[in-house]
Amino acid sequence: MIGLTLGGYFFRRYASIAAWNFFGIGLLIFIVTFAEVSSRSAGLPGYTAQWAFSLAALQTPIILLQAVPFIGLIAAMATLISLNRKYELVVARAAGVSAWQFLTPIAFGSFLFGVLAVAALNPLAANGFAQAQSVEAEVRGAKSSTNSEAEQWIKQRSGDEETIIGSSAVLNGGQVLVRPTFFRIDAEGRIFERLDAERAFLRDGYWDLQAVARRRGTAAAEKIESIQIETNLQPEFVGEQLARPEATSIYALPGKIEVARSFGLKANAFATHFHSLVVLPLLLVAMTLIAATVSMRFTRMGQSATVILGGILAGFLLYVVSVLVKAFGSAGVVPPVVAAWTPVVVAMFYGVTFLLYKEDG
Repeated sequence: MIGLTLGGYFFRRYASIAAWNFFGIGLLIFIVTFAEVSSRSAGLPGYTAQWAFSLAALQTPIILLQAVPFIGLIAAMATLISLNRKYELVVARAAGVSAWQFLTPIAFGSFLFGVLAVAALNPLAANGFAQAQSVEAEVRGAKSSTNSEAEQWIKQRSGDEETIIGSSAVLNGGQVLVRPTFFRIDAEGRIFERLDAERAFLRDGYWDLQAVARRRGTAAAEKIESIQIETNLQPEFVGEQLARPEATSIYALPGKIEVARSFGLKANAFATHFHSLVVLPLLLVAMTLIAATVSMRFTRMGQSATVILGGILAGFLLYVVSVLVKAFGSAGVVPPVVAAWTPVVVAMFYGVTFLLYKEDG
């Protein structure tokens, strides 16, 4: 049985390597994001270096959260390889410590890393992602009110009239639209009015559009301070259809899903995102087992590049499969629970089976 001293040592080694990888990759993500935002938005009228810096800072947490499984994989591989190179695993094995025993503190460290990512990083990432959408929509909207590069659309019906609504960003759970566009269609199916607004607020039974540019036919745009459009939509429906699940923290997702389902909405995208966050700590444990399958064998001159590359590719394949199945869950093809948990369970069974074969025959 591994003692607390040796187990604590392995845990601290993993925690140290994981922390350095986390901050290093986070800094790299920020630099790349800042360069990408600057090159993509430098020509916009409202662009400043400070704006690009703040937007990159807001976008970094959500990208970093997506990179957490790879950080866990690299940290586990680096920990095991470094222990092998210093003969520490060799000594531990000679003292009667099995692979399961010295992998336990590393797996516990990866599980704790996943819990911290979900509990602390996810709310920060969700808030930053929502703010980044709003900030980017503001500056991009300054270039052209017809910009629909990232808009999503829904349709509402009120009497004989239909309205198609698009927005670059959705705030406050579907109650506020940033840079929305409203196409109003008459009973004969013809667009008779277009409304471009700075903001649209969903009130009780109507949309309250602010700073509106109204276009009818070929006439020039008419500036209106505010206008009201009748609606029967609820914020939960708007948020489900237009908002991105990534803009909602794990603490708010259960309530949002429950309310959406009370209105008859399936909320598959939000449910799948919720379960993918819940399963993230176990995904990191699965990544640790995959790292162990390629990093525990002792070699005098160190691990070969082929073996290390094989571990990285296996982890990348697991991540790709998880994202693909998550897309099926969001689309309603498979239940959200199945979409989130199946790849992780399969990967853990693979890692355990491989280690049982290697260690216990």
